[in-house]
Amino acid sequence: MINDRVIEAANPIVRAHALTKQVDTGDNQLTILQDIHLEVNAGESIAVIGASGSGKSTLLGLLAGLDVPTSGQVYLDGEEIFLLDEDERAALRSRLLGFMFQSFQLLPALTALENVMLPLELSGVNDARQAAQELLERVGLGMRLKHYPRQLSGGEQQRVAIARAFVTQPKLLFADEPTGNLDSATGAQIIQLMFELNRERGTTLVLVTHDEALSNRCSRQIRMAAGRIVN
Repeated sequence: MINDRVIEAANPIVRAHALTKQVDTGDNQLTILQDIHLEVNAGESIAVIGASGSGKSTLLGLLAGLDVPTSGQVYLDGEEIFLLDEDERAALRSRLLGFMFQSFQLLPALTALENVMLPLELSGVNDARQAAQELLERVGLGMRLKHYPRQLSGGEQQRVAIARAFVTQPKLLFADEPTGNLDSATGAQIIQLMFELNRERGTTLVLVTHDEALSNRCSRQIRMAAGRIVN
């Protein structure tokens, strides 16, 4: 039986066309991104690399519909997201996307288990506790379910963040410097775990990173400079 994810790979799950982002500084228009064209096929792992200020994180925010471009289009899974209103884009993200951040973005008042359960509960999943517990056990935190973020190491917090990102079984995962706050040994463990889950679940990865080890694990690298894709 042919895997559905293999069939999907023939068509881009992410497509950006003529994407431009400018901001008004008062005296003039500052161009952050200019004329970005990008396609990512289902199942790919893409590293977006470049110097600080090159526009990497801005591009990721636009691809996720968290920010609005000055001009251009973004299609996620075939849907043009900037034709949707904010509520519709949020619903699309809930259905399609997972996120990982450099600062982990865990809610401090929730336990590890509750942090991972949250996106499932927001989506109306009935067995959120069981699914969250199984994934935390998969990332090696079965004994830390009731611990709060302040009681976890940086590497453990990022494992919770990985579990939260993958628990909804997203088609697409966006990650912004996912190893940026970790030492090299812990970062290597997180990279290994992320790609294991990627293979197991067929999730497409789009990663912004300065981490050479992480970018080298990806199937393709996209280099940015001065708001443009240069390779």
